[in-house]
Amino acid sequence: MYGAIVRRRVRGVFDLMNAGDWRAIGRTVSGDVRHVTWGSHPLGGERHSRAAFEAWLRRVLLLLPGLRFEVLRVASTGWPWNTWAVAEWTDRALLADGSLYQNAGVTWINIRWGRVVELREHMDTEAVAEACRRAAASGVEDGVAAPLLD
Repeated sequence: MYGAIVRRRVRGVFDLMNAGDWRAIGRTVSGDVRHVTWGSHPLGGERHSRAAFEAWLRRVLLLLPGLRFEVLRVASTGWPWNTWAVAEWTDRALLADGSLYQNAGVTWINIRWGRVVELREHMDTEAVAEACRRAAASGVEDGVAAPLLD
C-alpha cells in the first residue's frame, strides 16, 4: 500500500513538471536537498539547497520550452523513514530554434518522512549539452551559463 502511494506521488511530480509548476515541485523537497545531474553543461552539477534546486528547475524550463515527460515505470522500496524510488522516463521539447529535443533517463529519489532529500538524474548528457548549445545560438543566455551549484 505505501509503495503504491509513493509511486503515485512520484508520477504526480512529473505531472507538475509537465505543467511547468516548479514552485510546487520545490515544496516537495527538503531545505538541504541533494540534487545531482551529470554532464558538462548548464544543467549539470550538484546542488545542496531547495533554492538552488528551484533555480535549476527554472533554468530547465527556460532552456527546454514546453518540456514534456512520459513516465514509463516507477519502482519504490523502503518505509516512510527511508524510501528509494526510481522513475524511468522519456522527455521532449521544442527548442527555440525549432528543433526537437528528446532524451531518456532515470531519476533516483530518496524520500524521508514525505520529503525528498536526494535526487540523482541519469540521462544522455550529450543530448542535454546539444540542447543548451542550440538555445544559446538562439539567444537564450542560460544556454552558455555556468552550472548552478551551491
